[in-house]
Amino acid sequence: MKNFLFRKIIIVILILIGVGIFLFNQISSKSTPSGFQPANPGETVVRNVELQNDFNGAKVKKGDLLQGCTSQDCIPSIDNPKFESVNDADSWLEDGDALFAIDYMGEQKAYPQRIMNWHEIVNDEIQGEPVVITFCPLCGSALAFERKVNGVITEFGVSGKLHDSDLVMYDRYEGNLWQQITGEGIVGPAARRDETLKQIHISTTNWETWKKENLDGLVLSQETGFSRNYDAYPYGTYEQDDELYFGVKNLDKKLQIKTVVYGVSIDDARKAYPETVFDNNSVITDILGNANIKLEKTKSGKIIVTNLDTDEDIIPIRLFWFAWAAFNPDTLIYENTN
Repeated sequence: MKNFLFRKIIIVILILIGVGIFLFNQISSKSTPSGFQPANPGETVVRNVELQNDFNGAKVKKGDLLQGCTSQDCIPSIDNPKFESVNDADSWLEDGDALFAIDYMGEQKAYPQRIMNWHEIVNDEIQGEPVVITFCPLCGSALAFERKVNGVITEFGVSGKLHDSDLVMYDRYEGNLWQQITGEGIVGPAARRDETLKQIHISTTNWETWKKENLDGLVLSQETGFSRNYDAYPYGTYEQDDELYFGVKNLDKKLQIKTVVYGVSIDDARKAYPETVFDNNSVITDILGNANIKLEKTKSGKIIVTNLDTDEDIIPIRLFWFAWAAFNPDTLIYENTN
């Protein structure tokens, strides 16, 4: 009788263990891509992944994500970018054309907005270092980051989703969703790790200004591998009007919503500097939080922000006012008192 009860108890324990393993596998399969194998920092992993859909530990609610275009990669990233000389690019770029410029590890590269309007993401390398150039046409925001997720080198693509009108990217390692303006992982393991991409300085200027200062620079070629009309702007009068294609929570109208500003952050302090304040002043000194800062516009159009107390370089973000305010609701606005 005792042996019978003992065997019965063992069977129940084994069943419970089996159920526990099954449930663990089910939960794990929902939070990691199919066929996922973890990698070590420094490795390169690029693979087809499904977008993370487990909102456990997410930074946003599922209902806050809107479908901007039909599906994952509906706007194709450029993953094998080609570049050309300033002389060659001068045959199709006009002096007033906007471009996003990087001066990184001694190399100068320009990414024309004409091309970025249609692709939004370029997975690139500069001096062997993996970088990703991103642009959200709806927010007017260009940012660059290291292409590393939890130390693993990978690529980024367009998820097809938007949050407060801003581009939501995904990575081709784990399938995490990333907020472009903040560089923050918002859904997936990266969100649960509180991971933020390392930002790289990128500036917005025009072709006439940039080419004079970077005669040996490289320019992203129109030979992207995709058939797009890079002479056409796909968003009509969007940059000039008061219309938004997608909703934004707590829309702030202290400034005209498409006013171009430079957003600066130090610790918990935020301030927006309208682009026009540099029209008559190439150097501005100010106080942000407890820090004395200097903003300087160079001949190449780059805005350099320095913490004068620590001599630290601060990377500003150039974008539309509504987008800066959406992600920084407590921001101040710089007022020129001169």
